[in-house]
Amino acid sequence: ISSAIGWRSIFGIMSAMSLALMAWVCWKVPDYPGQRAEHRFPMRQVLVMEGVRPVLFVVMAWILPHYILYTYIAPYLASVGLAHDVEAVLLIFGVFSVIGIWVTGCLVDVWLRQLVLLGIGAFAVASVVLELYAKTYAITSVGVAIWGFTFGGAPTLLQTALADAAGEGAELAQSALVTAFNLSFACSGIVGGILLETAGVASIPWVVASLLMIGMTAAWRAKAHGFPSMGRQYERQAD
Repeated sequence: ISSAIGWRSIFGIMSAMSLALMAWVCWKVPDYPGQRAEHRFPMRQVLVMEGVRPVLFVVMAWILPHYILYTYIAPYLASVGLAHDVEAVLLIFGVFSVIGIWVTGCLVDVWLRQLVLLGIGAFAVASVVLELYAKTYAITSVGVAIWGFTFGGAPTLLQTALADAAGEGAELAQSALVTAFNLSFACSGIVGGILLETAGVASIPWVVASLLMIGMTAAWRAKAHGFPSMGRQYERQAD
């Protein structure tokens, strides 16, 4: 769209869509009352709940490598001779992200743990594929499609896992998730910039894969709390 009508017009379109979304929320979303002061959880109480900190750690271990690669995808593609394909690559990423959101929404209640492990693992494999076969546009497109598909459902999976772990403290826990998400986003630019200046752009996929494996290990170990192996529907029935 920016190529057709100019990048400044994109901001106008985004503003109009934001206003439309605000209007839709006011019209359709129920206005639930807030919590009374005596019923509110302190943040420190929420953070010590079993499962909350593992989920927040996985948030950072998943979002940080995503934005390292996403922020510096243009110089990376340029380094492998695909500078003119940046728009197409981002389009592929966006389309498969939307598909990932839809698929995750259909399966999250039954397969939350499996989807988290599969999503992180597939993203790690895709990042290695991007490093080893990036000069081949077709293979790069497949890697980016897998990356987009797995990341599209990541916010839904992580928010759901955190809400389950925090229980009645879900609102505060979600604010911690937003903080961890934005902190990861901010750090990604710093880490990616350091990698570009020191190890070079070719190091980015390897660093991304390494961080993802750390996150996958944390998610795997949190099978009792955070990303339970028994599944969400089983827990609901037990409660």
